[in-house]
Amino acid sequence: MTAITSARGKTEVVSARRTESHDIPDIINLIHSSTKHTFGRVNVTYLLEKSNLAVTLSNEKKEAIAHALFLDYPNWNITDQSDWESFLHENYTNNKCTPLNTLFLHLFVARDEYAAGCSQEIVRTIFNVVPELQFVLLFILPNAISLLLLTDLSFTDPALGNIFEEMTAVPGCTMDPNFTLLACHRHQYCPQLYVRKARLEDHDDLVPILARHSRTLKEIYGDYFLVDLLETQDEENQAVVGEDGGTAVGFMSLCSTVNISLLHECFDLGPFHGLCKPHPDDILKMPLEPNFQEVISCLLLLQQDAVAVPHTELPLDDVRGKDFKFAATPVLETEEEDAFRPVYRGTSNVFCIRLFCIDKQHESRSLDLLHYAFQLFPDKDFCIVLVPHLTPEFHLIQSFVRVVPFCTSTFNHELYLFHRVGLLKSFHIRKATTNDIPGVEKLIKTLSLNESILNDLKMFTVARKDPEGTPVQAFVAETLDQIVGVSVIKDEMDIEYIHTHYNIEDFINFYYHQREEHGHLYHFVLNPIFRHYTKHFLKEILRLAHKSSLYYPIYPQYVEGKFQNPCAHSLTSALHYMVPVRPRRQIVYPLEELGINAPSEQVSKDQLAYALNYTDRKLTLESKVSINTRIVVVGASNVGISFLETLVFCPHLKFNNLTLISVHGLPGKNPPGSNHGRFLINSHCFNDQDYAQMSLCSWVNVVVGKMTGINRAAKYVVVSKGKKVPYDHLVLCTGQQYQVPCPTGAAISKLPTNHEVEEKHQQRCPGEAPSNVFILRDDQDCLEAMHWLQENTVNSEGNVIVYGGTIDVYTTVATLLALGIGGSRIHVVQPPSGSQLTCLNEGAVEGAVAAALAEAGVAVHTGALLAAWDAGDGPGRVTWATFTTNTKLLQLPCSAFFSFANRMVDYETFKAINDACLVYDGRLVINTDFQTNDVSIRAAGPLTKFSNRYFANEWTHSNFNSKEIGFQLAVSMLELLDPTLEPLPEPQKDGDRLIPMYNGCVVKGGVFPGGYHYLHICKPEIPICLDIRRAQPNYGMEIITGEARHGDYFRIHINEYSMVEAITCFSKEPLPVSNYICLYGQHERLLNDLCARWDQKLITDLYSYFREPWCLAIYHDRFIDLKKDVRQILMSSKVRETAAEALSVGPICRIPPHAVVAFVLHMETWPGAAVLAQGKVPC
Repeated sequence: MTAITSARGKTEVVSARRTESHDIPDIINLIHSSTKHTFGRVNVTYLLEKSNLAVTLSNEKKEAIAHALFLDYPNWNITDQSDWESFLHENYTNNKCTPLNTLFLHLFVARDEYAAGCSQEIVRTIFNVVPELQFVLLFILPNAISLLLLTDLSFTDPALGNIFEEMTAVPGCTMDPNFTLLACHRHQYCPQLYVRKARLEDHDDLVPILARHSRTLKEIYGDYFLVDLLETQDEENQAVVGEDGGTAVGFMSLCSTVNISLLHECFDLGPFHGLCKPHPDDILKMPLEPNFQEVISCLLLLQQDAVAVPHTELPLDDVRGKDFKFAATPVLETEEEDAFRPVYRGTSNVFCIRLFCIDKQHESRSLDLLHYAFQLFPDKDFCIVLVPHLTPEFHLIQSFVRVVPFCTSTFNHELYLFHRVGLLKSFHIRKATTNDIPGVEKLIKTLSLNESILNDLKMFTVARKDPEGTPVQAFVAETLDQIVGVSVIKDEMDIEYIHTHYNIEDFINFYYHQREEHGHLYHFVLNPIFRHYTKHFLKEILRLAHKSSLYYPIYPQYVEGKFQNPCAHSLTSALHYMVPVRPRRQIVYPLEELGINAPSEQVSKDQLAYALNYTDRKLTLESKVSINTRIVVVGASNVGISFLETLVFCPHLKFNNLTLISVHGLPGKNPPGSNHGRFLINSHCFNDQDYAQMSLCSWVNVVVGKMTGINRAAKYVVVSKGKKVPYDHLVLCTGQQYQVPCPTGAAISKLPTNHEVEEKHQQRCPGEAPSNVFILRDDQDCLEAMHWLQENTVNSEGNVIVYGGTIDVYTTVATLLALGIGGSRIHVVQPPSGSQLTCLNEGAVEGAVAAALAEAGVAVHTGALLAAWDAGDGPGRVTWATFTTNTKLLQLPCSAFFSFANRMVDYETFKAINDACLVYDGRLVINTDFQTNDVSIRAAGPLTKFSNRYFANEWTHSNFNSKEIGFQLAVSMLELLDPTLEPLPEPQKDGDRLIPMYNGCVVKGGVFPGGYHYLHICKPEIPICLDIRRAQPNYGMEIITGEARHGDYFRIHINEYSMVEAITCFSKEPLPVSNYICLYGQHERLLNDLCARWDQKLITDLYSYFREPWCLAIYHDRFIDLKKDVRQILMSSKVRETAAEALSVGPICRIPPHAVVAFVLHMETWPGAAVLAQGKVPC
């Protein structure tokens, strides 16, 4: 915050922030006649949408008092935006302006009395925000000059006169004489620091700065550690300071002794030649058949001898005829012990920063000290700094390159490095030419996609378009006459699909972007030592190509292999500088009913799903906040995936250390349409398309294995084979899984019954399960079971036993029948149930399912307990299974055994939790903020239960929607990690005595025997028999159409508040599940007066009723936003007064239909709602 004084002596404390769309009315109100003379007539909304940087100053009352908008091309149309650099060089003397160091002021407005101070504060702010910025330019017309200048060319307007000075034109220049160029220089507001070697006299200046940054240094090293650093300087240990006005404001302690071998063990230094000098004995070549497949590509380092630096890649196959490549943070899996690593024999080529601090006001000048540091070590090309994982990102390392650690590294610091040529400012972006092809070929010659990149580059140089006629543009990055980067873009031809399938309007307003301004990023290759110029490269691509937006898709790779990598057009180091875009939920359109009103094919077409990443002009000057905290998630459950999804899609955050530990890695590896998941009931939290549109493997490290231990003191998780995965925050969401059934061991020869063996029932079966016993926990287990059945059972004889009493039994039987296994070979064995509550809890559906099983010839045995199974011909294979019942023994031959009888926490997971001394009481105990008794360990999902102090043992996360649980878990984590969030107030004492109640509906769906499609949507609740619930006086009403046996059954439950509380569908036709989920929680009046129409017998089929066109608005993904907007309007004071007036006088009349919808939206909160609910108001 800064204090600004007006000409009258008034003082305002202002803070700077980025301008938002809600500031537009304030900007317009501040525009006056002199603004139009200086900047012309401007469309504020258009300018804000296209600006690179927009700054607002607001006072303590949150009132906006000044705004400024900056773009990367001139504010008047005096030259093409792609050609202004050469224009300035031709027409002005002493011109050092480049696209890297220059922005143009397109609009400045402020309150008159504070204009002078605001202009200076805004300029100071943008120089701090953009470290490379050196000049702010402004073109003005003669009539503006007459307003701003006196005869001696001094400004009279303090708002601009204090910050700009006129640039001298070249004599005889050809530019329009009506324009004058004004410039504002960085050195007037953020001057470069004077850097020198540190002296003992600097101690008193530096101590307060160090004290503000860290208290632990003094606690660890004593009061005189800084004196020691200043006194013990030699050739290997140096210290430098940056001073401003004779006062030391920054300090850097340097050392050239670095433990290179330790860094080689912990980090992938291949792209930087191991931080060593090249040596003829270096071993860079990999074995012919490596376990960890890599391809070494050489990216040239800009040195005098052009030393090559290896870069590690993963080869991927092409998808749909396009070139795809690994495009993000590596997807790490448990590493093989014999994985190849290069060996470097050369001497060290690096020095390190041991200690760095700088005054907050001078943070943007941090690189000034680095310039001098490289001068002290002329034989070293790299500078590194080690940063603790929990340390927030500071200004200096934003220009450094983060080195990717190996997945099993337990090193407790992040490694950042910088190459000396990264200090060069002669980084030039231009359109590619034919002469650039040899340089590009040299740059990418060892990349696996070099041919594709070269072909697209040649396509641009020859035809400027691809074979389909899409315009193509190519750009190169050049430094010291050497090509260090290349990018190829095309026009985005699928913009309608993107607009309707992705929430792109979270970032742009489509109305202000022409179709040809949308670009598609195909290739982006940049030497890693210039990675800090990535955003500038993207900004220049947009300017030179006359684009406002760039889109980058990542397609899924559907392969069965060890590595599950994302697929993109080519290698791109730009991905972390783009933002992932959330997909939009799509309406399942009844195309036949809509006829000519159906959406266009461009909107409704079916195509391969992909994850979309995006950038535009604003984002190129907006840095993400890097978070290096190591977050380890155990379990790829719906809760875990939802948690990771929420973190990944935070547009302003970049999580560098997200790790998932899972037995089968990330889900979603199988191609669309595969039926492997039909064995298990579907919760409809995520499907394969959702996984493809998230591309979590672009952002999350994956360790394939099983958690076997937790070391809370050292903070690491032990995975299969003893691998250690360190963490700062551990999230446990393994859930509960079906377990191998344990036979009761009853003496079969004595023909026992259930009453005799029930007390001897064991909970856990020791040893491994027989090979033909299937315990299905996830899609990968289902896929393996399906393959085994196709190879061993489908075309052979033998019974398939499905044991259990859960709803998964029915979906599994339906899948077995679909695979071609005869119903007579399938036996459903249901163990005794301890309650009257069944898995379907609906008599009509249960009767239809029983009839379908009987019709298919499936035998159903109820009340049977597994007593024993026999291993016959093959070792470890069940051939007979024996069950006890209430009356007799049941013996069945067996070729395959599916068990759904016992769902609980996995034993290895329980043992790891128990051995770590986490409180476990049947489930892992947590509080209302997901915390266990260890503050670093959180847990969520069916694995957990609330602490007994809440007196709510019947409520667990199992009762709620798993996706919502994962989202709330991420929200609680972001409160700790997101530095942009305001700190929460201290919770009241005993304020968390109530457990949180989540609102999302619980969904179950699947295909049952007989080809029936089943769907049940309900509120989170404690399970209770439906008949008992119906008998309650506050149950509400039911609307039922069709019959379950006929496959047209539809039941909708309206509660006492006229809200949709439950839906059950049982149909022969596939169901539009996403549509029906939207009906949950809606008021019946919103559903076209559902209850009234039912009472009038106007509804005979709910399926056709909810396919009518009026219902499509409710299915729209932004309908909830519409409801909120209407509610806000109706709850305004004006509406309250008008409504109260209307209720006081007049006869009774029917309100119009459009008003019904609006009133229903706020029916629960507005007085008089009961009257309005009847559809009558006084008028």
